[in-house]
Amino acid sequence: MTQDNDFARLSDFEPMKAELTGIRQHLHANPELSFEETETARFVAEKLESWGYEVTRNVGGHGVVARLTTGAGKKSIAIRADMDALPILEQTGRPYASKVPGKMHACGHDGHTTMLLGAAEYLARTRRFSGTVNLIFQPAEEAGAVSGAQAMIKDGLFERFPFDAIFGLHNHPGAPEGSWLMRSGPMMAAADTVEITITGKGGHASRPHLAIDPVVIACNLVVSLQTIVSRSIDPTQTAVITVGSIHAGEASNVIPEYAKMALSVRSFDPKIRELLEKRIRKLTESIAEGYDASVEIDYIHGYPVVVNSQKETEFARAVAEELVGPEKVGLCNLIPGSEDFSYFLERKPGSFLRLGNGLNSAMLHNDKYDFADESLTVGAAMWARLTERYLDA
Repeated sequence: MTQDNDFARLSDFEPMKAELTGIRQHLHANPELSFEETETARFVAEKLESWGYEVTRNVGGHGVVARLTTGAGKKSIAIRADMDALPILEQTGRPYASKVPGKMHACGHDGHTTMLLGAAEYLARTRRFSGTVNLIFQPAEEAGAVSGAQAMIKDGLFERFPFDAIFGLHNHPGAPEGSWLMRSGPMMAAADTVEITITGKGGHASRPHLAIDPVVIACNLVVSLQTIVSRSIDPTQTAVITVGSIHAGEASNVIPEYAKMALSVRSFDPKIRELLEKRIRKLTESIAEGYDASVEIDYIHGYPVVVNSQKETEFARAVAEELVGPEKVGLCNLIPGSEDFSYFLERKPGSFLRLGNGLNSAMLHNDKYDFADESLTVGAAMWARLTERYLDA
């Protein structure tokens, strides 16, 4: 067994700080949206190839997978970073701000990619492990219903690049730079979208008795939907139903024929997820029927719940405490946001971690958000040490 002081340490990555910062800011200045990550994937693949990895490009679109085997160990680990940006006009004013109007790295995927590249360079140079490491650079995490994780799995990720466990991370605004948050079991929510079309009977605003007003029905439904969580879900469970949009009509003196609504539904338990769908459908249909209107419901199942396996999460916690000290490793609260890393965890044991992005960081998906470069060496060192520890002979 390797001695503890032979595993990666923060001090090993200090000489790389300027280089990692340069890579991160280059990626930040050149964002690419989901399914458009051509140059980002090329940049990543060329660096990995230069360090001696066996690199496979175009996995599930623009996905890149790099493999490196050292020694005779039979175990295999996978670590994933996402690469895509968001359709947001950046307002940070940074000298390395996005060069592409209307596109920016507002979720920190530029930092996630950079940290895994930093770990990749270190692991290829030192090779202090025995087994196989798989580095997954995933496209289209932000895509929604058809995401990069699903595309890579469909393209044979598990069969072509077998591994025993998988790990990933996301930066966490509101937590100190370089700190870690972890949680076994459910951590991030399932996210479903519901599109509802209410069909009434159009008419003149002065004669509502001759019409069936879908606006009134929609307003009634908005209020009624809020009772599902408060009256149908166990108070010890967590769920969210948000009506994000309502569209109906164009003129004040016309009762429209249609009203359209879009909902976001979040949950942390498969049974709660099923109950929410059942109650939303039934309540919507019964309210529409009560007004003699008809309704169409398109219930779109999005990312599943992120469920971290206990063994791998406890292992990651131990590695993080070794790296930064137990005082900088805490329990992650349930997060109502969603992540397509959940699809990997449905098939393999693993853990999704949160890395602090600063107490004063702008929130994710905000036009003033920026990844904290102070966390780059911490994330890279974590992935390197985690790999060495997992594949320790």
